[in-house]
Amino acid sequence: MTTAEQVKMDSDDIARRAFVLGGLALMASGCTSAIRRLGEPISMAYAAAPDRRYRRRHVRYEGNEPPGTIVVDTSQRYLYAVEHGGWAMRYGIGVGEEGRTLKGKATIGHKAVWPSWTPTANMIRRKPHLQQYASGVPGGPHNPLGASALYLYRGGQDTMFRLHGTNEPWTIGQAVSSGCIRLTNEDIVDLYERTPLGTTVLVV
Repeated sequence: MTTAEQVKMDSDDIARRAFVLGGLALMASGCTSAIRRLGEPISMAYAAAPDRRYRRRHVRYEGNEPPGTIVVDTSQRYLYAVEHGGWAMRYGIGVGEEGRTLKGKATIGHKAVWPSWTPTANMIRRKPHLQQYASGVPGGPHNPLGASALYLYRGGQDTMFRLHGTNEPWTIGQAVSSGCIRLTNEDIVDLYERTPLGTTVLVV
């Protein structure tokens, strides 16, 4: 096989994988956004990646929160996993539409890999088409919660807000969900592995 033939085969393989991954994303959109309906036209936006500034980075952290705390900066669209020595792992995030994001302190009370998702009664009232998902959407690549989810609790009660993955990475940096904080699937897997139950989360 010639070098040119090998390059073409590699390019074809990459294109096939991109097509498959794009297809997996079509049915999912955020914590409470509308799930894409079958038959809708496919936009080139589905192939877009997050802006470079929202890529995961190890950064200096100047806040006063103790190591082990998660700080969610909704205005800047960053989540910080605070570490020792004035450092943090920083992730780009998508946030809730205006007025729909939890603020203040919460605790990670539950964790799940490829979690199921069920729209709340409030979501269905705002977006009646979600009624078709009232019995729940099983975990998997078509699920709005993506690869993993960290569930925010207060006083031992589920707030119904999540830190979760998304199959729409191009929405990172935007205010698009109905309240949950979304990360790329790659980033939520990284955060999931470094975040124990009981972790304090501060959303500002």
